[in-house]
Amino acid sequence: MKVITTTEAPAAIGPYSQGIVVNNMFYSSGQISLTPAGEMLNGDVKEQTHQVFSNLKAVLKEAGASLDTVVKATVFIKDMNDFAVINEVYGEYFSTHKPARSCVEVARLPKDALVEIEVIALVK
Repeated sequence: MKVITTTEAPAAIGPYSQGIVVNNMFYSSGQISLTPAGEMLNGDVKEQTHQVFSNLKAVLKEAGASLDTVVKATVFIKDMNDFAVINEVYGEYFSTHKPARSCVEVARLPKDALVEIEVIALVK
């Protein structure tokens, strides 16, 4: 088991790691719209989703994976009414490669984020 840590994504805000690699599979922790400096991006859901993907790309890269090797994504959203906007941004990052995905509305996310995404990916 290998713990993944990068300064190109926000540090964990609790007793967990940014991700773990086990048997050539990467499992990310959920990423919210924190900047790598740990500041919460308080933009709209579109801006927050782009920041989430920036964070995901950074931890995936550190793990030796990429968005192209993601096999499963789980999306947590504060308001299902934002689904179309989040889905539009999501589609910008997964335009040709379309991993399996779940999307659920939750009562609240850390730091009052509007969206959180976690992924599972193959390590190259």
